[in-house]
Amino acid sequence: MKNRTYIKDLKEHVGKEATIAGFVDVRRDHGKLIFIDLRDMSGKVQMVALPNHKEAHELAATIRPEWVIAVTGKVNKRPEKMVNKDEPNGEIEIEITNIVVINKADTPPLDVRSEGKEIGEETRLKYRYLDLRRPRMQGNLALRHRFIKTLRDFLDAEGFLEIETPILTKSTPEGARDFIVPARLDKGKFYALPQSPQQYKQLLMIAGIEKYFQIARCFRDEDTRGDRQPEFTQLDLEMAYVERDDVIAFIERTLIHLVQKVTPEKKIQEIPFPRLSYAEAMEKYKSDKPDLRKDKSDPNLLAFCWVVDFPFFEKTDDGKWTFTHNPFSSPKPEHREFLLKGEQISDILTTQYDIALNGFEIGGGSIRGNNPETIEAVFRVMGYPTEDIKKNFGHMLEAYRYGAPEHGGIAWGLDRIIAILQNEPNIREVIAFAKTGEGKDLMMDAPSLARAEQLKELGLKIEKII
Repeated sequence: MKNRTYIKDLKEHVGKEATIAGFVDVRRDHGKLIFIDLRDMSGKVQMVALPNHKEAHELAATIRPEWVIAVTGKVNKRPEKMVNKDEPNGEIEIEITNIVVINKADTPPLDVRSEGKEIGEETRLKYRYLDLRRPRMQGNLALRHRFIKTLRDFLDAEGFLEIETPILTKSTPEGARDFIVPARLDKGKFYALPQSPQQYKQLLMIAGIEKYFQIARCFRDEDTRGDRQPEFTQLDLEMAYVERDDVIAFIERTLIHLVQKVTPEKKIQEIPFPRLSYAEAMEKYKSDKPDLRKDKSDPNLLAFCWVVDFPFFEKTDDGKWTFTHNPFSSPKPEHREFLLKGEQISDILTTQYDIALNGFEIGGGSIRGNNPETIEAVFRVMGYPTEDIKKNFGHMLEAYRYGAPEHGGIAWGLDRIIAILQNEPNIREVIAFAKTGEGKDLMMDAPSLARAEQLKELGLKIEKII
C-alpha cells in the first residue's frame, strides 16, 4: 500500500496526515463521535470519526470488528485528560478523513482480543488463523523469531555452517516410531521422515564440516502425550575435535548470550550452570530434569543445570537391553572395554549430557562413537544379529571406515525453550500451527483419507478398519 505508516511509527507523524491499515479491534459509537481502535502487526491506535468528515463518518457507522480497513487521517495529540498511559499510543489519536474497506468479516467464532486462555483449545486450534491475531500469540511468534535469529547470528560468528539435511530418509531403529512415506517410483518401499538429523550430522563430521548446525524439523510418531507434537523444531548442532566439557562449555555460553540478548528481563540463577550426575539427580530430586529454582514463584528466574554420567543401557519390559538415549553415543573412556566385550552392561556409563531448565529437559547430546567397532558393539548388546546391524546401519559403518574425527553435539527442543521464556504452559502456545496432543490438525482436518487413485499409484490397499 502506497505511503502506508505502521501504527508503531505514528508518534513521528503528530500534526501530519498518515495512512494506516489493519484489523478493526473495536468500534464504539457515541452518535456524533465514532471511535475505532485499529491494530496492525506493530501495535494498536484509537481513531475518531467526526461529523464534519461526512462520508468517512457514515462509513464508520457501518464498520464492525475484524473488518480489514485502510484509514487516512490527521495524527493528533490527545487532550491531557484523555491520555491513556497504559497504551503505547495512548497519547495520540487519529482524526479520520477517509476510510477504505478492504474486506468485511463475519463475526469471529472466538474473541481474538483476549489472552485466549478462557477459550477451549480445540476451538483455538480449529480457527488458528484467528487465534494468532491475538497480541499474546503474536508476541510469542515475535520472540521465537528473535530467539532463532539471534541464535543463527551467534553461531555464524562462531564459524558454524547451517546445512540442511534430507526430510525423506531411511527408517532405522533409533527409539521412537517413524513416520513412513511410500515411494511411488519404487513401489513397496518407503522413505521415513527423520526423528532427528542425528546420522546426517555425524556424516557431516566425517565429511570434514567441523562446525554444523541446523534449525531442524523433526518427526516422531509417538502415542498420545499431552505436551508433545508429531513434528517439532530442534537446534541441531555438532562439533569436531571436542570432548564432553568442550561442548558443555560452548552450549552454556550460547544459552547465556541468548537469554541476555533476547530476554534481558530474565535472571539466570547460577553461572556456570550446576552439574549433577544422573545418580545424584535421581537420589536427591527423583528426576533427571530437576527444577533447581530457589523461588518458583519468580516468573523471570531461570535455573539451568546439566545432568551427566547416564547409564548407557536399560532393560526393556521383555528383559532385553536398549539404549537410554542414543545408539551413536560413546561410552565413557574407562568403560569402552566393557562395551566392546559386552561385559558389565549395567555399569557402562555414556558420555551423554542433558540440560534441564526449570524442571524441563530442553536438550541433550553426547560425544559420539566414531568408529564402526563401537557402533556394532552397541547393537550387539541390544541383541541385533550382525546382518540386521548391516542392513539398518551399513551406511554408517562404512562411512566410519574412511576416518572420522572425535565429535559431539547437542539437540535443543526450541519449542520448549521458547515456551519457558514466555512463561507459557505448553509448547502449542509458541507453535504457529500446532496439532492436538493426539496429533490432529483440526484446522486442516488432518490426517485424512487418501484418494483411491493415490493409493493405486502407490500400490497400496487399505484393510478394513474396524
